[in-house]
Amino acid sequence: MRPLQLRAYAKINLGLFVREKRPDGYHNIETVFHRINVYDEMELTNADDIHVATADSTAPGGEGNLCHKAAVLLQKRLGVPAGVSISIRKNIPVGAGLGGGSSDAATVLRALPVFWGCTIHDHHLAKLALQLGSDVPYFLSQGTAVGRGRGEVLEYFSLDIPYLILLCYPDVHVSTHWAYQYVNPSKAIPKNLKQLVVDGMKTPSILTDNLRNDFEPIVFREFPVVMKVKEMMMQGGAAFALMSGSGSSVFGLFSDKESADAVEVKLQKLGWQTFLTSPHFSLEK
Repeated sequence: MRPLQLRAYAKINLGLFVREKRPDGYHNIETVFHRINVYDEMELTNADDIHVATADSTAPGGEGNLCHKAAVLLQKRLGVPAGVSISIRKNIPVGAGLGGGSSDAATVLRALPVFWGCTIHDHHLAKLALQLGSDVPYFLSQGTAVGRGRGEVLEYFSLDIPYLILLCYPDVHVSTHWAYQYVNPSKAIPKNLKQLVVDGMKTPSILTDNLRNDFEPIVFREFPVVMKVKEMMMQGGAAFALMSGSGSSVFGLFSDKESADAVEVKLQKLGWQTFLTSPHFSLEK
C-alpha cells in the first residue's frame, strides 16, 4: 500500500450550552459543530507495528496520542495483524478548543480500514470514536452538525457561512477537564439551535442575541487575554464573535476582508496565532 496523505480539519462551536451533569460523570451539551479551513497533515505508511510521530512538542507522540489509541482499537476490532506508521504535522493548536486531536483520531478511524483493505460498519466506527472522546464522532462525517448528549448525538445539516471566519489562538492552553469542573450549567437553551444558526447567517444579530458559550465566564476570569481577543474582534467590526469549545481560541465572523485583515494584523502584532477561512468554505470543494 502506498503512503496515504490525509487532512484532519479543525472545528468551531457556534454556541456551546452546557447542561446537567450525567450519572457517568460527563455533562450533556448542546452545540453546533462547524469545520474551518485549518487542518493537521497526516501520512499513513506500512509498518509491522503501530507507530505515531509528531514534530510538535505540545502534542504527544507514541501511545499517548489519540491516533495510536484509534489504531489499536481498530486493529482489535478488525482482527488485523498489520501495523501502521502515522506521521502528524500539527497545524491546529493544542488545547485551543478546536478539536485537533479528536479530528486526527477520527481521520485515522475513517482511513485505516481502507488502508488495511478492510471494511467496518459506520455504527461500529461511531462506537469506537466515542471511546476516544466526546467530539470524535462528529469528525467521522462531513458537514455541520447539532451535537447533543456528550456531543455524540448528531444531526448533520448544510450550513453556508457567507462570512470570513477569523480565528485567533492567544497561546493559552485551557484544560477541558478544568473547564467542566467549574462551568455553570445553562438554565435556558434555545429551543431550535439549528434554525437559529441558519437564520443567524442572514441576520447576525440573532447570533449575538441568542448564542453563547457557557465556558466563556470562567475562562475569561482565569485568562483575561482570551476576553481581550473577543473584544478586539467585536471592536474591529466582527458581526459576531465567540470562544470555541472550552477555549482558548476565539473566532469572529467578518463581512468584509478589509476589517478582517486589519484585526488579524493587530492580533499578530501581539504574538498570537491567527487563521482565516474564506466565505462559503466547504470540505467537498
